[in-house]
Amino acid sequence: MLWWIFGGLEAAIGYFTGSLALAITIIGLPFALQTFKIGILCLWPFGAEIREADSPSGCLSLPLNIIWIIFGGLWACLMHLLFGILLGITIIGIPFAKQHFKMAALSLAPFGKDIRLSL
Repeated sequence: MLWWIFGGLEAAIGYFTGSLALAITIIGLPFALQTFKIGILCLWPFGAEIREADSPSGCLSLPLNIIWIIFGGLWACLMHLLFGILLGITIIGIPFAKQHFKMAALSLAPFGKDIRLSL
């Protein structure tokens, strides 16, 4: 519950809103899927693993990640890094900081990655 109160729910709502906005356009559909994936991770990042995907996208991951970084991925990564550093200052915030660093890695280059949730 602390995760949701101190930013997890707000971040997830932001990613889901961005996902809906991207899904309106046909060109934005692949990016909408990635923002939805990060939004799900924002809801409960504890115990989740980020792995390389077994999808056949192959060579498309690199150009899509480059477009992603240019149009917002860098800012999302920097936001998660900033919150991770701020939370890492306190002892209580260290577990939350680790989750923000995990999300920073995914928000920088989400194409070609898969999330394994352990509930």
